[in-house]
Amino acid sequence: MAFFASDKNTETGKEMSFLQHLEELRWHLVRSAALVMVFAILAFVFNDFVFDTVIFGPLQQNFISYRALCAFGQYIGAGDVMCMVVKPAHLQTLSASEQFFNHMWISFICGLVIGFPAVLWELWKFVSPALKSKEIGPVKIFVLIASILFLIGIFFGYFLLFPMSYNFLINYQVSSSGIVQTQNTFDDYISLISTMTLVSGIIFEMPVLVYFLTRMTLLTPQFMRKYRKHAVIIILIAAAIITPSPDVTSQMVVAIPMYLLYELSVFVSAWVIKKHKL
Repeated sequence: MAFFASDKNTETGKEMSFLQHLEELRWHLVRSAALVMVFAILAFVFNDFVFDTVIFGPLQQNFISYRALCAFGQYIGAGDVMCMVVKPAHLQTLSASEQFFNHMWISFICGLVIGFPAVLWELWKFVSPALKSKEIGPVKIFVLIASILFLIGIFFGYFLLFPMSYNFLINYQVSSSGIVQTQNTFDDYISLISTMTLVSGIIFEMPVLVYFLTRMTLLTPQFMRKYRKHAVIIILIAAAIITPSPDVTSQMVVAIPMYLLYELSVFVSAWVIKKHKL
């Protein structure tokens, strides 16, 4: 698979210079940035929905994740161990500009998440002239899969990782005396929810990363199978850190999807080796 645009312009059929390649790439990036900006502006305008429904959703007791986790815990016979009681939240701002700049930041994040598939599509359009006809189909599938994995990761971070971690941390007491009271700030809340959801989206791109590393012969399925036990230990440690709650059930809710993601990456690596006879 080629990673640079063709030497010929698809419209004129003439050879393209290096600067012309850069100009072509620039316009693809400009279109991607413009689309992200359009979605960001829409998110900025519809701020009531974005914040009250989406961003502040995990602060509500009737948030879908809390109801689903509670029902799941009762279904598997764990009782109310996975039922969370949400602490009433009043987020403080410590500076006059805090709300405005966080409004802009969340709008940008929304634009980036919604426009991510379009960004990949523009990059594909830049690369596609250099591809052979038999490679175009797989690359289209790659764009689709990468977009789906990213969005699944975003949903995983928003509906599971963040609510479980935030509610544990906000209710954590270093002392039973009650001297220390947690008064969360708006800036800290926005930083935590945006970081956890974006990082989760990036982590779910692991099969895509494994695909390219295998294509470059830097990674093999044999290596991943050999160190599977080590990977499981790392996943369990990561799940324990991400979900500080001491109950095992909550940690498994996070660890199992991460392990399945690892197994999917092993499958992808093996498929690349077989497909391209590396």
